[in-house]
Amino acid sequence: MPPKKKGAEANQRPPLIGRIGTNLKVGIVGLPNVGKSTFFNVLTKTMTAAAENFPFCTIDPNESRVPVPDERFDFLCEFHKPLSKVPAFLNVVDIAGLVKGAHEGKGLGNAFLSNISACDALFHVTRAFEDDDIVHVEGDVDPVRDLEIINDELMLKDLEYINKQWDGLERAVARGGDKKKKPEYDVLGKVRALLSEEKKPVRHAVWDPKEIEILNQHLFLSAKPVIYLINLSEKDYIRKKNKWLVKIKEWIDAHDNGSAIIPFSGELELTLQHMEPAEREAYLKEKGATSALDKIIVTGYKALQLQYFFTCGKDEVKAWTIQKGFKAPQAAGKIHTDMEKGFIMAEVMAYEDFKEQGSEAACKAAGKYKQKGREYIVEDGDIIFFKFNAGAGLQGKKK
Repeated sequence: MPPKKKGAEANQRPPLIGRIGTNLKVGIVGLPNVGKSTFFNVLTKTMTAAAENFPFCTIDPNESRVPVPDERFDFLCEFHKPLSKVPAFLNVVDIAGLVKGAHEGKGLGNAFLSNISACDALFHVTRAFEDDDIVHVEGDVDPVRDLEIINDELMLKDLEYINKQWDGLERAVARGGDKKKKPEYDVLGKVRALLSEEKKPVRHAVWDPKEIEILNQHLFLSAKPVIYLINLSEKDYIRKKNKWLVKIKEWIDAHDNGSAIIPFSGELELTLQHMEPAEREAYLKEKGATSALDKIIVTGYKALQLQYFFTCGKDEVKAWTIQKGFKAPQAAGKIHTDMEKGFIMAEVMAYEDFKEQGSEAACKAAGKYKQKGREYIVEDGDIIFFKFNAGAGLQGKKK
């Protein structure tokens, strides 16, 4: 057996915390009446989620998908003028509002938390707008307090989950000497201390690959990446001022440093949704504002550790969603399993090279059209032509 190349291990990316796959979801969480369902409706351009002025108007989760905006996809469609255009999509779930004590079953607690467990990242919506006509479940507007409630409830639910298993694990390992369960015991002990003593979410610790494999058997709520969405009034969003913004950033820097913070205005986005494109463009220009939805969608997609490659031609331009770290055969398998099984090579152009050179032929002439083998890790935005052998009578297929 030939020795491994020295660089082989360097090309291996560390495993991700969370589910493995490409059909992942972002859940919308927050207290009742902070604008979650309004946000879901404007994001998905539907009115499927109830958005009424009372707590728990959303009970069953609403799910939809939204196209991921990308200038690269638009350029390739304009260049090829294909019969079919298929962008990448982000799966989004609107989840019922959480209240303090949800981990103990208060409000719609247990249902809420099980719905979060089915998601892979979170849009955490917090309310920073005043409106006497929209009641706040806590009695007044205080987004920092609201952030703490959600954060604490997720960690308390994780701690409750560990405590239910702890006695059995401790008996098996600490007293019974069960070596097979020792790694799980050690990891859950580390999680337990992190949550109860350090008051930090699971995603904030440093985990090695073997620990991550164990974590992925449990899918802790506080392990999921979070994007913080600050719901402002239209006036505050346009002028980029609100008395809570600095305090919110200070809290996130202290408790979830590194997580994305995106201000938006559900009020503005709802107004824009009912406008024709020309009217919408004129309104935004007059106000000196931009919609935050595209940024939110792209940030959510990236939080899931997803990316995509393109297949292009006159018949179709399509963005194929893969998880970061996918090698060429795995990417080919997203198109058809036969392409992964019979993988021969991937002929690859980087999008930027294609745009700069102006055509496939020009990329080849400039040495930018490259043949890659089984170990090639697909990069975001690659344009790929797969060659494969699917068996007798089948030829290499361009996709």
